[in-house]
Amino acid sequence: MTGYVPLKYYFDKELAIKLSDLIQPNYPSFSKKNFVDAVTAGVKDKELKARVEVIADALKKYLPVEYKEALAILLNILGPENKTEEGMFTNGYFLMPVAYFVEKYGLEYFDLSFKAMYEITKRHTSEYAIRPYLIADTNRCMVYFRDWVEDPNPHIRRLVSEGTRPRLPWAKKMLPLKNDIQNNLYLLETLMCDESLYVQKSVANHINDLTKEDPDVVLKWMEQYISNKEEINPRIIKNGLRTLVKSRNEHALKLLCWIEQGV
Repeated sequence: MTGYVPLKYYFDKELAIKLSDLIQPNYPSFSKKNFVDAVTAGVKDKELKARVEVIADALKKYLPVEYKEALAILLNILGPENKTEEGMFTNGYFLMPVAYFVEKYGLEYFDLSFKAMYEITKRHTSEYAIRPYLIADTNRCMVYFRDWVEDPNPHIRRLVSEGTRPRLPWAKKMLPLKNDIQNNLYLLETLMCDESLYVQKSVANHINDLTKEDPDVVLKWMEQYISNKEEINPRIIKNGLRTLVKSRNEHALKLLCWIEQGV
């Protein structure tokens, strides 16, 4: 039986070679040797996120100086879209440094980077890459999100929920959008009956995050939502209120009773 290998070791020399082989047909002057050597030396003794950054920094160094040119090359190596709701990470881990490249170097090219994150997300995820953009200009992000909550691709709809979560795992805690939970709830309401289980799970986790920020506001919103909607998804509501239910919050328990009684 093969022993467990920590994920961080995926981001090593072999991945540098893979990325080089993908890049060179799109950018023949790419220095494979220098890139692989830089990554191999740079990731030594580092943890996962630091390794991803090393690779992103090496891409910046050995791709064209102009962000637009470099990004165009990277978008050509993304590969086919993920048509399932599984394998986002297992099949797309090689794109983590590409997403980080956009996260670290693309803020001055807001719209171009958003289009890139849209494409990356259909193959992997941009839930971490998008967060600096939220901090830089929430209003501009919201313009995209209003369209993305209706996108036919579940990965894109999930990005709206997962990328704006205040307590996204592996990411720094982030305040609710424009420091007002109502902005988060506004986006989530469109996704509350999403047909995708993948999206539903994210929405429930996002709601659970929000209950840790301001439970009274979330519960009031949830009560109005249940009262005003003919169709609701009990699974999302139960999972979204799980922390409050566990702590025996009376308002949360009351809402669960409503759901069970079909109110």
